[in-house]
Formats: sequence, structure tokens, C-alpha cells
Amino acid sequence: MKTENARPFPPRIRRFASPRHRGLGFHSSPRRTVLSWTAALCLCLAVFVSINGEARTKPDRVPRPEPELKIVDLKMDPLPFEPGNGPLQIMVTVQLPKELDEAFILEVTSLISSPSKTSLRFLTHRQPVEVPQGEEGQADRSRLSVELLWDGQDHRKQQAAAGIYSYEVRTKLLADGEKGPRTVMVAWPKRGTLEVK
Repeated sequence: MKTENARPFPPRIRRFASPRHRGLGFHSSPRRTVLSWTAALCLCLAVFVSINGEARTKPDRVPRPEPELKIVDLKMDPLPFEPGNGPLQIMVTVQLPKELDEAFILEVTSLISSPSKTSLRFLTHRQPVEVPQGEEGQADRSRLSVELLWDGQDHRKQQAAAGIYSYEVRTKLLADGEKGPRTVMVAWPKRGTLEVK
């Protein structure tokens, strides 16, 4: 019987199947590859998160300077307020800016509201601004006092119920414009609470 000799492994197969290479951890090479790719992926993810975080970080905002028009004093009398025994007097002292125009109008407003916002009352007062003169003819910084009166009624002409009410007082300078008064300067508002019996 004629027998054929078995063909030897091709050189490439023999090389990987060689005992000399088996001891070098042939089967651990894919594991190292996976670990390398995992490390690279984690590094890329960390870089992306860092860049994205820096992009979302907003720069510190520079605080806005306080306007020259200011509410320097606010008084209310009487407190606590009892409707029916006279109005609530709201005295607002305003400090005017150095540069004024005789055409300016000072507006002072106050919004009084109940905690539920169902009872509201809006008070407003306007008056022309008189430009004071200094010794050398320069406009001097001065203050004006404005009085607002609340009769204890809300926007529906109903007497306000007892409770703690919040108020917000605002003031601004107006000037005549083509389409009516326009705002020139706005002061920071004053907020607080008052008791109504």
C-alpha cells in the first residue's frame, strides 16, 4: 500500500504553533490589545470631559456699578398698618445724579402685594426735577423726598385683609421722547415686608 507523507505545516502556521512561541504568551496578546484600547478610550473620554467642562464654565461676572440715582432712605408710618385709620405714608428719599437736565422727570412707584399675589396695589408719583446750582454754577448733587399714600385698598377697591404684605419701591428718571417719556436712569429697587392688621 502506498502511503503519502503528511505535509508539514506551512511556515507561518509552524511559526505560531512552535513551542518556542507558546511560552511567550501568544494567547495573552489579544488581552493586552483590549487593555490598550480601553486605556486609550478612557484617556480620550477624560480629555473630552475636561474640555467640555472648561467650555461650560462661565467667566465670573463683573458686578454692575450702582447707578447715581439712588433710594437712600425709605420710611413707612404707621406700622403695623390698620386700614380705616388713615393712609399708610411711604416716604422715599432719592439721591439725584450729578448731571441733570431741567427736562427730567422723577418717577417713584410702589407695588404692594399679598403673599398669594391676589391683592395688589400700585402707587405712582411723578414730578419735574429742579436742577440745584453750586457756588460755581455747577450742578450739585441733591436729594428729593417723595410721599406715597396707600389707603389700604387693593386694585379691586376692596380693603386689604390682615397679613404680611410685601412691597417694592422703584424710582427712575424720565425724559420726553418722540413717542412719549423715555427712561434715562433707573435706581436699584428697595424691597421689604409690612404688617396689615
